[in-house]
Amino acid sequence: MRENNATAPNSVLPNPMGLTPILLFVVLVVVTGVTNNDITAMPILVAFFISAGYGLCLNPKGKKVSFSEKVQTFCQGGGDKNIILLVLIFLLAGAFYAVTIDIGARDATVNMALQFVPSALILPGLFLICCFISFSMGTSMGTITALSPIGAGLATNLGLPIEMALGIVVGGAMFGDNLSFVSDTTIAATRTQGVQLKDKFRANLMVAVPACIVTMALLLMVDVDTSGIVEGGNYDFWRIVPYLCIIAFALTGFNVISVLAVGIASACVVGLVQGSFTMLSMMQSIQKGMGWMQDLAMIAITIGGIVALMHANGGITWLIERLTRRVTSKKGAEFSIAGLVSFLDITTANNTIAIVTAGPIAKDLNEKYGVDPRRTASLLDIFSCSFQGLVPYGAQLLSAAAVVGISPLAITPYCWYPMLIFVFGVAAIWFGFPRFNTPQDDELTQSA
Repeated sequence: MRENNATAPNSVLPNPMGLTPILLFVVLVVVTGVTNNDITAMPILVAFFISAGYGLCLNPKGKKVSFSEKVQTFCQGGGDKNIILLVLIFLLAGAFYAVTIDIGARDATVNMALQFVPSALILPGLFLICCFISFSMGTSMGTITALSPIGAGLATNLGLPIEMALGIVVGGAMFGDNLSFVSDTTIAATRTQGVQLKDKFRANLMVAVPACIVTMALLLMVDVDTSGIVEGGNYDFWRIVPYLCIIAFALTGFNVISVLAVGIASACVVGLVQGSFTMLSMMQSIQKGMGWMQDLAMIAITIGGIVALMHANGGITWLIERLTRRVTSKKGAEFSIAGLVSFLDITTANNTIAIVTAGPIAKDLNEKYGVDPRRTASLLDIFSCSFQGLVPYGAQLLSAAAVVGISPLAITPYCWYPMLIFVFGVAAIWFGFPRFNTPQDDELTQSA
């Protein structure tokens, strides 16, 4: 097979040097983080641009390619239709997040949830509140920002370790990050594999629900004094409607662009009717939210270009050969995908970047071993979100720890849900569930 590749005029020879752009990125992030005692010190976009510049200096094995051709390859990768769609979705998701915050939807949701939680179930209730809010908003960071102070106050009143309460918040936040229809990880996983949101959602439920049940069972076993419970404040139900619209439309299988458009429109209507903002401030809110996602959009484009260069230089071919050297089955390919995205998340501390980077490689493995892309999208999200909720230098644990000024390392042992989705994710691969008995349709082909 290697001989055929070597003689084919348009083939790309395996070349480990082709992978060095992404390795350079990892080195830049890690070295800068260690030097400054802050793993987030290195600007991610700058690191990727440096890696891209280095990638443009490489050549395929046995070939000499002009610089202009390399630039063209980079631009074609960054301008891939799936990358551009990803950018569009990121911008719309940011707009939805900003508008819902400005109309008070986040605070209303928190207050409503706290009012309906029985005191005997306060810890599982806190976890479920976090799950609901993160699923609704599609952001783990937003959930952690909103509920970490509540969790810390609750722990103080109940005489529990604050680290435990923050671990509960982080776990619930990762539930939504993994499952939400408007989560950037969900978007990245489905777009890189060309599958529908609802199919990836169904696959993830088979892992998330058991992990959620076991987490709540463990929380029920914790002895607490419920004499001093934090009560939720007043809330306006109409401010929650945009979240409900997002969930309802997404569950019906609508195109993700349509789902986000409905969510933004409903939030704007609620905000205008209730006087949360004027027409001008509404537009400013949308712009603000899109601005929040601009770095992520540029990162996605840059990664697309880097991956294209790694493909052109034989790096991806070499990696797939190494990953699949001992792989003889779909199960082995799935474990390789899980290991790859886990490794990338540990090194970059960003689950979206890990998915976007691993996505093209996973797609190649799908084609080679006949893995259903719906399972692949699910695995990418499951394992990246698992480690994202555990690494102490990730934004999630850093943000939670900052609320009370503790070390994020102290929170990690209490992040039970991320640990459990890893366990159930491995079980899903080993036992081969869920199974899809119907052919999948690319969401790009679906009408709104």
